[in-house]
Amino acid sequence: MRKRIANPDLPAPPSGKYPAKAHCRRVAKWIAENGGPTSGIIYLQGQSLHIHEDDDTPSRFRQRRHFFYLTGCEVPECFFAYDITADHSTLWIPPVEDEEVMWSGMPLLPKEALERFDVDTVLTTDDLKSGKSLSKMLKQPGTPVMVIKDRADLALFNSPEIKACSPKINTDYTRRAIETCRVVKDSHEIAMLRHANIISSYAHERILASVKAAQNERELNAVFVMHCHANGCRDQAYPCICASGTGASTLHYVHNDEPLKGKLNLLLDAGAEYSLYCADITRTFPLNGTFTKESREIYTLVLKMQTECMDMIRAGVLWEDVHMKAHSVAAEGLRDLGILEKKLSTAQILESKVTCRFFPHGLGHYLGMDTHDTGGNPNYEDPNEFFRYLRIRGRLPANSVVTNEPGIYFRKYPFQAELDAGKWDGIVDQSVLARYWEVGGVRIEDDILVKEDGWDNMTTVKSSLDYIEAAVNAE
Repeated sequence: MRKRIANPDLPAPPSGKYPAKAHCRRVAKWIAENGGPTSGIIYLQGQSLHIHEDDDTPSRFRQRRHFFYLTGCEVPECFFAYDITADHSTLWIPPVEDEEVMWSGMPLLPKEALERFDVDTVLTTDDLKSGKSLSKMLKQPGTPVMVIKDRADLALFNSPEIKACSPKINTDYTRRAIETCRVVKDSHEIAMLRHANIISSYAHERILASVKAAQNERELNAVFVMHCHANGCRDQAYPCICASGTGASTLHYVHNDEPLKGKLNLLLDAGAEYSLYCADITRTFPLNGTFTKESREIYTLVLKMQTECMDMIRAGVLWEDVHMKAHSVAAEGLRDLGILEKKLSTAQILESKVTCRFFPHGLGHYLGMDTHDTGGNPNYEDPNEFFRYLRIRGRLPANSVVTNEPGIYFRKYPFQAELDAGKWDGIVDQSVLARYWEVGGVRIEDDILVKEDGWDNMTTVKSSLDYIEAAVNAE
């Protein structure tokens, strides 16, 4: 009997319409509460199809996330308007084109779209271009029309029907409102994020079971994508990072085609996308099934960093404090291993900022329709090296979703040059550090729902050291 590729035991995806109308109300409320118009129209344009250069085939379509948030619609070439006062939403979709039907089959029809999406009216873009349906929404001269700058073709508003209504185009609020509202997830969004995590976690488990049979990074990359696709997640949230050996010291490793022979560990950072909502999971594991002494020590340290940070997560916590907890644990752990001089206090190590060489990235980021989701307000110009790459600044709200992803990396460039120049004399013990270069890098990453009184880990693949080794060695 042949074994099925898809796993029938995985739970079904969430049901029901995407709650677009509720999102429209939230966005309108935010605009009104932050000094914007209290009435008017929110007008958005979806993403268009793009043709490959020197070819006649379309590139992969990716709907604009702001558009999807207010519509739940993944169809290209669409437009949308929400009348705040009337609490009425209108979606315009492409009309049927006879020639296109020959190539691609029947498109979505207005009646079908009305049944599928949480909108009040569905028309075709032919109606929008005539100006009639939109002009009916502009009841008063000077009605605010709120758009995202450079994300809507405003030529439509020069048509005689619409121009006669004298709408007032406003670009100040829509983007900020949607990006802020997207941080706090409703129950439907959480269910989709959880489903993306379940599928992605299962694919990670299949990777662990496939390690010993693989000869090249690309084989494991392919296994992950296959199991995601087979179980209902057609797209990846981001390109897989499948980094073996010292390649794992590169944070966003891109090659994914190196042989595995002779390498100690593999770092797999990969997550699927379900209905535009993302998972982002990282596991690091020994290629031969058993961590070396040095790899085990670093894995244990990173797991401790993650665990102690996890204990701090709850609504209202200052993310900078959680991030610095990871650095404090890293400082103490690297000192205990002798990589940093044992005579140094934790405060002295942090003052030197040497932990930024081992843990250079931020502890985590918001997760949602984008892997690095909106609303984090990062400051990449921050002169403080600890916070320069921190993608969340400020306090976490309840029902936001964050990644908790500490790591320790041993990247020779430019660290070795700094060591040779004497920059870290008295801080780093190079004779001990030399034993750890081949570890490459260890990162452990889970997707965490922030709750009023704590957290909920939506990632289901385990990360304990014993589990990782057992999963690789399982027959």
